[in-house]
Amino acid sequence: MRFRLPIAILALTAMTACGGFSSRLNPFKWFKRSAPVEVVTTETPADPRPLVANVLSMQIESYPGGAIVRATGLPPTQGYWSAELVPQPLDEKGTLVLQFHVFPPETATAVVNQQSREITVAYNLSDIKLQQINKIVVQGASNARASSR
Repeated sequence: MRFRLPIAILALTAMTACGGFSSRLNPFKWFKRSAPVEVVTTETPADPRPLVANVLSMQIESYPGGAIVRATGLPPTQGYWSAELVPQPLDEKGTLVLQFHVFPPETATAVVNQQSREITVAYNLSDIKLQQINKIVVQGASNARASSR
C-alpha cells in the first residue's frame, strides 16, 4: 500500500517526459505558424472566380482524423461571395497549394472598414492526405501564406 503512491507518481513523471520528443505522429507538432511566401504559379483548370486580393492569415488546426486549414482573405470591396480554397495537385516536394477563389459582387459596392470585407474559409484534410504533405500554401492574387512541418 505504501509503495503504490510513489510508484504512481514516478510513472506519471516519466510519462510527462515522453511529450518532448519530436515525432511525426504527434499532431501538436504537425505544422508551425504560417508565414508570408512568394506566390506560386501552378497550371490549373479554369475557375471563373478570381483569387482574393490578399491572404491575411492562415491557421492549421488538428483534430482526431485530420486537420482543418482556415484562411482569412481581404477583397478590395464588400460583397464578395462563394469563397473556396481550391486544392492544386501535390508537387514532388509534398507542397499542397490551396488557391483562395471568390466571386466578385454583381453590382458596385462601397469600401468600408477592413473587418466588414474579411472573408474566412476552411478546407478539410484527412490524416491519409496529411501523410504526403510537408507544406501547405494558401495563395491569393498578390500574396501567399505557408505553414510547414
